[in-house]
Amino acid sequence: MKHIAIGILGAAAFGFMASAAAADTLSDVKAKGFIQCGVNTGLAGFSAPNDKGEWKGIDVDFCRAVAAAVFGDGSKVKFTGLSAKDRFTALQSGEIDILSRNTTWTINRDTALGLNFAGVTYYDGQGFMINSKKLPGVNSALQLSGAAICVQSGTTTELNLADYFKANKMEYNPVVFEKFEEANAAYDSGRCDAYTTDQSGLYAVRLQMASPNDHVVLPEIISKEPLGPAVRQGDDKWYHIVKWTYFALLDAEEAGVTQANVDEMKNSDNPDIKRLLGTEAETKIGTDLGVSNDWVVNIVKAVGNYGEIFERNVGQGSPLKIARGINALWTKGGLQYGMPIR
Repeated sequence: MKHIAIGILGAAAFGFMASAAAADTLSDVKAKGFIQCGVNTGLAGFSAPNDKGEWKGIDVDFCRAVAAAVFGDGSKVKFTGLSAKDRFTALQSGEIDILSRNTTWTINRDTALGLNFAGVTYYDGQGFMINSKKLPGVNSALQLSGAAICVQSGTTTELNLADYFKANKMEYNPVVFEKFEEANAAYDSGRCDAYTTDQSGLYAVRLQMASPNDHVVLPEIISKEPLGPAVRQGDDKWYHIVKWTYFALLDAEEAGVTQANVDEMKNSDNPDIKRLLGTEAETKIGTDLGVSNDWVVNIVKAVGNYGEIFERNVGQGSPLKIARGINALWTKGGLQYGMPIR
């Protein structure tokens, strides 16, 4: 019986590897004519439909950038709103081609869940928000012992919350919700003393409260939350396109290539810019990747560079007005570093 079980497991593993090896998401995407992108159902600045039903946000723009790289058209993408619980199954099953849903890169997700993260589009960290009128005098998460705390299930947020209170020998009452909107509504109605999620998310949630000015984001950052897009393992061609789209956005910002000047920059004599924009005669970087040689031009025309995406969605051009901070380019003291396109 033991030998039979091992044989079955071995056959299953071989079948999975064979399936993974045969995966060709790029061909599937081209055949259907669009990219299916999994996003949050409604997180301001990252992925949320506006009053016209149009999806907006950093995660949304990233999928549009990939569509521009593949099709030369950033509109060739469809969006699927997913809960935290459903997001990984949707990617694993092939329901979506990219998961671009404020998702934290962890070792478990990189290995046990069979995902490949393409980069970190937003370096974040978990924090807490309170209603200052309900909890006057509270200015630190260390004062939340015994508090009821709203948190979303199936997230690293839920695990980090437990770790933080255990490490600080404090008690708390988790009020857990599967859906992001349910957690928001419960906190706003006063069912919880505090709300915890990624700090960027707290700024977004605060805008949705009945009285936003009553809510204060506490100073503590209790975790590392590198957020980025993911694809299925076993399909290097697709993974490379998604990964290098991320690097292209950063390299374009570093080179000063913007949505407004990209056509002008195609006339540059700078070798780095010529390679980036595919104007160097002998350059075949795009075709080697599986896209056209002007793929970066198409990306920037569709969504701008990384800095432009950041500023209009979560930065000073947005209601959130979040500072670049560690999400600045490495040349300006941040962590964002695009690999060389050469």
